[in-house]
Amino acid sequence: MAVSSTFSGAKLERLLINSCSSPSASSLRACSLSHQQMKAFSKPNRGRKALAQRTGGVRCEVAQSDAINEGEKMDPSKASALSALEQLKTSAADRYTKERSSIVVIGLSVHTAPVEMREKLAIPEAEWPRAIAELCGLNHIEEAAVLSTCNRMEIYVVALSQHRGVKEVTEWMSKTSGIPVSEICEHRFLLYNKDATQHIFEVSAGLDSLVLGEGQILAQVKQVVKVGQGVVGFGRNISGLFKHAITVGKRVRTETNIAAGAVSVSSAAVELALMKLPESSHATARMLVIGAGKMGKLVIKHLVAKGCTKMVVVNRSEEKVAAIREEMQGVEIIYRPLTDMLACSAEADVVFTSTASETPLFLKEHVKDLPPVSSEVGSLRLFVDISVPRNVGSCVSDVEGARLYNVDDLKEVVAANKEDRLRKAMEAQAIIAEESKQFEAWRDSLETVPTIKKLRAYAERIRVAELEKCLSKMGEDIPKKTRRAVDDLSRGIVNKLLHGPMQHLRCDGSDDRTLSETLENMHALNRMFGLESDISLFEQKIRAKVEQSQNVQYEVSLIPVSFIYRMIVEVRNLTIRGSSGS
Repeated sequence: MAVSSTFSGAKLERLLINSCSSPSASSLRACSLSHQQMKAFSKPNRGRKALAQRTGGVRCEVAQSDAINEGEKMDPSKASALSALEQLKTSAADRYTKERSSIVVIGLSVHTAPVEMREKLAIPEAEWPRAIAELCGLNHIEEAAVLSTCNRMEIYVVALSQHRGVKEVTEWMSKTSGIPVSEICEHRFLLYNKDATQHIFEVSAGLDSLVLGEGQILAQVKQVVKVGQGVVGFGRNISGLFKHAITVGKRVRTETNIAAGAVSVSSAAVELALMKLPESSHATARMLVIGAGKMGKLVIKHLVAKGCTKMVVVNRSEEKVAAIREEMQGVEIIYRPLTDMLACSAEADVVFTSTASETPLFLKEHVKDLPPVSSEVGSLRLFVDISVPRNVGSCVSDVEGARLYNVDDLKEVVAANKEDRLRKAMEAQAIIAEESKQFEAWRDSLETVPTIKKLRAYAERIRVAELEKCLSKMGEDIPKKTRRAVDDLSRGIVNKLLHGPMQHLRCDGSDDRTLSETLENMHALNRMFGLESDISLFEQKIRAKVEQSQNVQYEVSLIPVSFIYRMIVEVRNLTIRGSSGS
């Protein structure tokens, strides 16, 4: 089988030269390949001493004899330079070709990091597309997604290299948040491939939430998919992962009793406030809710469910408050503008804050002059802040007569019921294990998609060519009905002939066929039908990274030597295999 070499030699060299337009030192080092050295990596190898690797369905044969022969014709200095390149090839480039792209989660959650750190790392929903684009601009990141909520900040990526991908994403998080890399590393968690899949499934099912089974996180996972639609970096692997996570979340809530008795963060906030108030004051305590968005509306609903019949709601506009008032018939909901916030706080026993403000609404100087509350409610004014970033500064807790609770304090609400929670979690874990297996099988099946497409295209080209020959022999006055019948006949024959091979290229978990068997079938079909290796895929990757390095102005985005050599080795190996099979 002769593989097209249009991407070899001069074309690859030209791409690499274009990528080195930056005058930085690292750029110059990365692009110090001579024309002869480029030849050593791109020309076909005959009579080679090969090192064959088989990892993740990718066969890597790194040849050496051509480079040695090339070195024999060079002077000692050039031979020394080539020797250095050989070492780099076998250490960095060869190591990279062994890796299959990995799904990686780099995250911080309420379980691992304090709210002070999470609020600095939080990314507003409107900024998710920009964040995805910047993450995919990193050298070793192919796809990305952001899940940023009040309890977690998690970045999901498909990385060409686990180690370098994690390093680049962590440095990006440090740059965008201002938090030192060392501090992020202290609080982050890292999960790879199957562990990453299980984690997002557990998150979507509500197993990783403070309040077991809470439904808001499933809505937030859905929002990730909605925002990601049309964003270039939200690719097939990541979108497939999140869509499957939504399915898991729905199935867990339907098939288990996990949502029974479980509450949202807003409900937990209400329960926490009532736990801190004397029971005798539950019906008379003066409630103030600041913010009438999604979280604020849920707080109001849960207050009403607990028997509260009167409350004050502070919001920028009255429109949302009026809509809530209309929905909550029989409840007195009083609207006040944001300018009356402090005055309303002076008349409240419990203050709930749930706004999108990026700066605190309450600081020590705002609270210290508020009048004291009555002894009937415990002589303490409660501030329950469920916003990230926080709406109430931590300094408020220093004020006598005030108590501050934030999202981290909701753990107290969910401490009860532990045995029942564990039982429900075990039921959910069985579902997650089953769904994880299905997702991994789907991801494995993607290995054969290019071959399936090429085999169909190959068969279609033959069908069309033979059909045209047949119709031309039948003359021009053939009825349309006859033409259609002949066309349908040819399609039917091709589909029946392809059915068997296509079945043996599927690895979706529906039968006992392993991934290795499927990949063997794929390689056999490539050989038998002379299907071209997908060199264009590597060309696209290099072109994309070149464009990114030219568009982004900081040096860290330049293509590293290891990435360049990985692409060189990939292209050369494909050329070698094609030449040997011709």
